[in-house]
Amino acid sequence: MQDKINIAVFFDYDNIEIGVKSTLRRDFHVAPVLDALKERGVIVAKFAYANWSRQEGATRQMAENAVQMVQRIPSPRGDKNGADINLALDALEMAFTHTHVNAFAIVSGDSDFIPLVNKLKEYGKTVFIVGGKAFTSTILQQNCHEFVSYESLLDDLPREALRDDDRRQHGKLRFERQDRADRGDRPDRQDRPDRQDRSDRQDRPDRHDRRGPKERPAPLDLGQSLPLVERALEVLERRAVQPQLGLLKSTMLQLSPNFNEKAYGAHSFSEFVEQLKKADFVHVTGGGGRYLIERKHNRVSDKPMLRPEDALPALRDVLETHRLDMEDGGASADELAQWMKEELPDFDWKAYGFQEFNELINFAQDRTVVRAEPDEERGLLVHLGAEFYPPAPPPEPDPVEQPHEYDERQPIVEGQPSIFEPDPKPVAPRTTRKPPKKREMDGNRAPMKRPRRRKPE
Repeated sequence: MQDKINIAVFFDYDNIEIGVKSTLRRDFHVAPVLDALKERGVIVAKFAYANWSRQEGATRQMAENAVQMVQRIPSPRGDKNGADINLALDALEMAFTHTHVNAFAIVSGDSDFIPLVNKLKEYGKTVFIVGGKAFTSTILQQNCHEFVSYESLLDDLPREALRDDDRRQHGKLRFERQDRADRGDRPDRQDRPDRQDRSDRQDRPDRHDRRGPKERPAPLDLGQSLPLVERALEVLERRAVQPQLGLLKSTMLQLSPNFNEKAYGAHSFSEFVEQLKKADFVHVTGGGGRYLIERKHNRVSDKPMLRPEDALPALRDVLETHRLDMEDGGASADELAQWMKEELPDFDWKAYGFQEFNELINFAQDRTVVRAEPDEERGLLVHLGAEFYPPAPPPEPDPVEQPHEYDERQPIVEGQPSIFEPDPKPVAPRTTRKPPKKREMDGNRAPMKRPRRRKPE
């Protein structure tokens, strides 16, 4: 059995780049993703698919990280899924021809890759998915071996990259402005937009790019991880296996591939277990990396744990209340979050396991409650899902003409079967007829015949 994990990385750059921009208001960076994958194995191949003529700013970081850029030239009629098809074909080809590659990392949030993930798992390959929790399909998150959220890598972004993200809120980067100044291409003051108009644009709630990049979301309550921890410990108990640190995490990832200890404020899994111990959620023995974790059988939960699907009824009510606004071009995710705060002040999406409101929108999209699409100006644009537009009922069939019911019985056809006994034929009444006249008879002699007349000779 091959113990060494050799990873081939495939970037769906167009998808991951627009997803990070619309939900986190940041530029996508390749280095933190590669660093996170290096912790899980050896990267042996790196490919990125995009129309690089439109991504000139990204080619530099791709070259710096030795990522092979695969050029995608869209056809005149447009091929939205062209990069997806190329990526899937190349990944399957590598799975057949490069037997030493036993793990694949797909950097994308597109649910179209679910068949590829399932096929790679059929061939015994380990599959990692890297994407944002706010825009990666929850079905894709649950069907891989491990999901690495881009939000958990925000602390690993280089400072220079963060400064670039901060500068994007004012338009273009400073070095671009300096380059224009060196060329003498300065706009006159009279051509600049009025300050009042500029402030009005900044006050718009749907202008994500003017509000700066989002910080890393606040951690979730530690108690929300307890059902998964107890379930994993119960599985290890049934297997009669000592619940050690590494074995517990691998079992938790088996049960829920999108688990990440950083979502609960821990920088490592050992720190996560220490937090569980301090909160008196589990019983921990040992130390120095050799922890043995046991669940507390007599622990009584003080409050019921809410599931992600329990948040959907409240979202449906708010969407139905603002249905006219939603049908008139949709609403941004921030606008929808503001509506929920105004109408349901006690509603907290973090209580249902969502670090951000966009994660709730992403979850609801997979349940056809909403339909979300990225927008350059408004961020994540939300529309009503297919649930609010049920299909029309099928047309009623034409009424079948019922035969008329007659009082008289079924006609009897001679020679044809019938469920009724035929009526006896009516007998005509006898009529008295006069007997024919008889010639007079002479006694017992026979009647005399009239002699024939002879012809004259």
